[in-house]
This record gives sequence, structure tokens and C-alpha cells, in this order.
Amino acid sequence: MTDLLDDLVDTSRPPRRRWRFGVVGLVLVLLGIAALGWVGWQFLGSGIWAKQQYASQFRELQTTWETAPTAEPAAGQGYAILRVPTFGDDYAVPIIKGVETGSLAKGVGAYPSSVEPGEVGNLALAGYRTTHGAPFGKLLDLNAGDEIVIETGEAVYVYVVDVPARDVTVDQAAAWVLDPVPGTADEPTQPTLTLTTSQDLVHSADRSVAFAHLGSTRNK
Repeated sequence: MTDLLDDLVDTSRPPRRRWRFGVVGLVLVLLGIAALGWVGWQFLGSGIWAKQQYASQFRELQTTWETAPTAEPAAGQGYAILRVPTFGDDYAVPIIKGVETGSLAKGVGAYPSSVEPGEVGNLALAGYRTTHGAPFGKLLDLNAGDEIVIETGEAVYVYVVDVPARDVTVDQAAAWVLDPVPGTADEPTQPTLTLTTSQDLVHSADRSVAFAHLGSTRNK
């Protein structure tokens, strides 16, 4: 009888181990699927969603410009359109008030300290280099002399790149790039533009920064 019980105990152990291994394997598979889903959303899904948000912002801008072109935009609302000829004829991204995650998911964001397009001082913009439509995905391709066009309800402003983004890398806490005259305590005497994005294609604390000055203005 003892031998029989021992046999029963021995034969019951392997299935338990197989069951445990099966659960662990299932958990690993589910975690892998979740990770792939997150990556897919970040690099594909968020881009599709961002393009829809761009289109929505453009429609709202067109309506606002036709009815109240001088209206003050609220935080998280689009108020201008960014175009960069170097990035292609079809490149157009809404400029949103604020740099919170929700704002950057709908276009490029203007820092709270920014002046309005065309005004004396520093208009500073931030945008994703990857994900959410990657509006600044090609920012490091800009060269000195390239044009950056910003359209509002009243005018079209053409800025000219002075310092390309690939030449300037700072820590994300480097607030001097947002100063009225970046890097100095001087009073601003001309309209300038600062563009910031992640220096790396993966998350890091480094930022690439481009600087430009206003070259011309055309009233609409």
C-alpha cells in the first residue's frame, strides 16, 4: 500500500510543475503582447491620432481666422500654423498654446514665456522628434539659412535659421534657451525663434535646440 501511495505522489508532481511553467509562460506572452501594443501605439497609433488632431486644429483655425482673427487663444488651443519648406511642401503643423503632453500631442507647443509670432522677443516652440506625428522628426536636418514659416490669422512670418539644432545640445533643465535673448540678460531688440526637441530617438534628458531670427513679414 505504501508503494502505491508513493507512486501516486510521484506521478502527481510533474503535472503541477508543467502547470506552473504554463502559467509563467502565459504571463510572459501577455506581457510581450502588451509591450508590443504599447510600442505600436507610440510609433504608429499616436501618429495616426496626431494627424487627425492636426486636421481638427486646422479646421478650427480656419473658422477662427474668418470670424475673429485677433481672438486670444486659450491654453491647449491652436493659434498658428508652422511650415518648414525644407521638410517638404506638405509639411504643416498647428502651433498650440502650452507644452503639456496634451498640447504636444496635437502639434508643436509654444512655451508660456513665448512672445507672439513676429513680436520682439523669443518665440520658443517644442515638438516631438518621435511619436505623435513626430513634427520635429527632421529638426536636426535644418541648416543655417533655411526658412521657417509661421502663419497666423493676420500675417505670415518667415524666420531664418541662424544656429542649426544639430549644433546645440542642452539638458532639458537648461532654461536659458527660453530667455528673451537666449543665453544673455540683454533686452530683446528683434523677434527670434527657438525650436526644441529630444536629442535622442529614445527618451533622454538631452534636448537639441535651433535658433532663428525674423527675416520678413507679409500681412494677409
